[in-house]
Amino acid sequence: MATYLSKETKNEIFETYAGSASNTGSVEGQVALLSFRIKNLSEHLKANHKDHATRRSLLKMVGHRKSLLKYLAKKDILKYRELIAKLGIRDTLGRNQ
Repeated sequence: MATYLSKETKNEIFETYAGSASNTGSVEGQVALLSFRIKNLSEHLKANHKDHATRRSLLKMVGHRKSLLKYLAKKDILKYRELIAKLGIRDTLGRNQ
């Protein structure tokens, strides 16, 4: 199942990527948090390959992250490039030239 994220972990993620712990609505912070959760769910699914409910949740998160990244690339391409480099995400939108 999904991994519980402590308040401290979430604050640390938002401080690192969004600038401050209280800036939870920023696109960068949301993408970073989703990336953390996606990584944890991927590890879970490697051990529990028959857990289809979690697989569906993972696919929903990946789609949500992709739409947030698409929005960020449209609004500020430099922040988009910085963020995907920092998180180690592939550029699936083709905007990293």
